[in-house]
Amino acid sequence: MTTAPLLGAGVIVPTGDGRVLLGRRITAGEPPTWSLPGGKVDDPGESFEQAAARELAEETGIVLPAAAMRVLAVLLDHELGRPRLTAAVLAPPSLAEALVTEPHACAGWERVPLDALPEPMFYPSALVLGSWLTDRPSAARAGTYAYPVAGRSPVTG
Repeated sequence: MTTAPLLGAGVIVPTGDGRVLLGRRITAGEPPTWSLPGGKVDDPGESFEQAAARELAEETGIVLPAAAMRVLAVLLDHELGRPRLTAAVLAPPSLAEALVTEPHACAGWERVPLDALPEPMFYPSALVLGSWLTDRPSAARAGTYAYPVAGRSPVTG
């Protein structure tokens, strides 16, 4: 039996002063980890940028336009026993207050210094951060692939 791949976006929300927004992920059935905002591409016709903007607003209350989002890379892993495709999406810098809108999944949001990122990190978030912080050692495990996106706009239909 083949299972459908998971499609999602991890959103990097920098502060502009050397920090990034991270949440304390407490999803049932998983060990607690640190995570970027993000989630699945849900809606038919939704782009990675649109999914990133929607998920950011749903999870934190921070509203940033999809047009200001930029896909840095597409990351493929098989950690769950099925393909998971995650877009690394860079949002514009923001210091807007991050609210806990999904208390069943997140215990709080913090802006963390890039030189003091906490562990353990949710695996897709570690991959997304690695695609942005290219001077850091890779968190990629066997069976994980990264496809950097050249500096161009997506083809839209």
